[in-house]
Amino acid sequence: MTSAARDLLEEIESWPKEDQDELVEIAREIKARRTGTYVMTDEERAAVREGLEQARRGEFVSDEEMEAFWKRHGV
Repeated sequence: MTSAARDLLEEIESWPKEDQDELVEIAREIKARRTGTYVMTDEERAAVREGLEQARRGEFVSDEEMEAFWKRHGV
């Protein structure tokens, strides 16, 4: 490990939880890129399950809602 990384890890201990969580997410993305494997968090897994349940119940957003979503995100 580089000394810069080691120094930063020591500093991170004093950061607020929200900032530490954000850094963890960034590190997980780097790990996924390096390994080619993305491992979902428990929260992501729960969100996927909920989305699948909504689909099974036939609960979908309208075309208008999707169009607004894509427009908001510049797609």
